[in-house]
Amino acid sequence: MKAMILTKPGTRLESADLPQPVPGPTEVVIRVSACGVCRTDLHVVDGELPSPKPRLVPGHEIVGRVVAAGSEATRFKTGDRVGVPWLAWTCGTCEFCRRGQENLCESARFTGYQLDGGYAEYARADERFCVPIPEAYGDVEAAPLLCAGLIGYRALSLAGEAPRIGLYGFGASAHIVIQVARHRGQEVAVFTRPGDLDAQAFARRLGAAWVGGSDETPPAPLDAAIIFAPVGALVPAALQAVRKGGAVICAGIHMSDIPRFPYALLWPERTIRAIANLTRQDAEAFMAVAAEIPIRTETLAMPLDQANEALARLRDGRLTGAAVLVPDAAPDESDSPAPG
Repeated sequence: MKAMILTKPGTRLESADLPQPVPGPTEVVIRVSACGVCRTDLHVVDGELPSPKPRLVPGHEIVGRVVAAGSEATRFKTGDRVGVPWLAWTCGTCEFCRRGQENLCESARFTGYQLDGGYAEYARADERFCVPIPEAYGDVEAAPLLCAGLIGYRALSLAGEAPRIGLYGFGASAHIVIQVARHRGQEVAVFTRPGDLDAQAFARRLGAAWVGGSDETPPAPLDAAIIFAPVGALVPAALQAVRKGGAVICAGIHMSDIPRFPYALLWPERTIRAIANLTRQDAEAFMAVAAEIPIRTETLAMPLDQANEALARLRDGRLTGAAVLVPDAAPDESDSPAPG
């Protein structure tokens, strides 16, 4: 099969011919129809996350159809469409797994990081961690739901029933989260890179009540803020923007160092929280919500061999919504309609 592989963090991906994967007992092999390009992929490729698998195939927003199954894999049948997210395997026995916090599992393994992902024509995954995809979505439109959507949904859940919420960074996750928040009746303020008029126009189009640069102050205090941009300096800025008792949620897997800030910002019972990974329960709940609203994803379909260009556009802030890789060997469903 054709695949794009990372031979050394900090370098460009290389095209390679690899053996088609063979499923283990609880695994399925899927023919990849689409794989989203996530900021976490960028952190892996750029060497900001340590010790990826050697000769790694990145990608963890995978949509495809089952073509083979292991001897104990009975959940899906050949031809079923499934999604493969970031969380690939957990032990089920550590204290976190026993408490229902499998996202914090001591031995967790992750798609496109410790295990090969979906920048390829075929991918292998444990069927217990795969997600059924709502039929209303085309393959390309569904791909960003599998991480941008899931992580955003988990972050929004931690923010609670905040009447007025701020989103720092308006990329793949935020453009999905704003739709969930508005569906719940929450008012949304969006903060972009200063001067990023395209992102600001995109946010207004999706119903943001206020839009400005990350160096600006919203007209009224926020009840909560979610930071998607991997910029530690946004933490004290967000603390200043939320009311007393408000919360700041850091939603990225990697962030630059948070600068020193005065204790007075925290003292009025403001809180800072981070989210780590996701759970299978998150996936089930979010997919139901996505189809109900219904969420529309803004996507740019690109051929598999343009993975480096897709990553460069993400790195440089030259994307509206999410890039999605479509392997040549898979059916091109980039024209399939999303709900709405």
